[in-house]
Amino acid sequence: MSLLRVSNLSMSFGGVKAVDDVSFDVQPGELLALIGPNGAGKSTCFNIVNGQLRPSHGSVRLDGHELIGMRPRDIWRRGVGRTFQVAATFNSMTLLENVQMALVSREKRLYGLWKPAASCFEDEAMALLDQVGMAAHARRACSVLAYGDVKRVDLAIALANRPKLLLMDEPTAGMAPKERNDLMALTKRLVSGRGIGVLFTEHSMDVVFSYADRVIVLARGKLIAQGDADTIRNDASVQAVYFGTGKTFRPRASLSPDGATQTEPRA
Repeated sequence: MSLLRVSNLSMSFGGVKAVDDVSFDVQPGELLALIGPNGAGKSTCFNIVNGQLRPSHGSVRLDGHELIGMRPRDIWRRGVGRTFQVAATFNSMTLLENVQMALVSREKRLYGLWKPAASCFEDEAMALLDQVGMAAHARRACSVLAYGDVKRVDLAIALANRPKLLLMDEPTAGMAPKERNDLMALTKRLVSGRGIGVLFTEHSMDVVFSYADRVIVLARGKLIAQGDADTIRNDASVQAVYFGTGKTFRPRASLSPDGATQTEPRA
């Protein structure tokens, strides 16, 4: 059985169909990229899965349990973690405290002055920071970190809930190429080892084609293509609506059988 199954999802805003009969699934340990041009319906679809929007039609099931109608925090408790395009950390708090707060929330605990929350789950919080490569900075405030490091802390916070499914909204937005690759390689290693399914939106095609196990493409609310990186690169409908006419493809030099240089398109 699929970890996440989205079936016949539809939602309209006035006369505009933002999502139009979209269906897909996510398997445990799989990274599924949700891409498309601006206005394709990616954010709407993503926010329906997360419980921020309620569709006019369709079903979203996690491990067979219907999520439609549930509040985002209840979906989170069902095992759906999320990272945000703008990392959701408390800048005045240390890295360790940020992760500890996520652990306190997971355990539904309240603490009084006799037992500060900052004294709880320290070992587990440190272990999570170590897994994302940030343990050495645990006592520093998030406000002094480089942007790429804040994204790593955001990932540790999301993993604190021990999610079955991780939703990542533009995880590499605003990052340099090396930071993008480092973060996605880290994410793939961590989620694959735990069997966590990942649904992510992303505008950087080098990230999508390098790290996604499968890709689904939306255009004007409809799912127009799905498959692995090569399938999506070579799909004529994707080239037409996402990459334009295909003239934006960079030519790759190669040698013909007679030794002459020729070019072939690549994304």
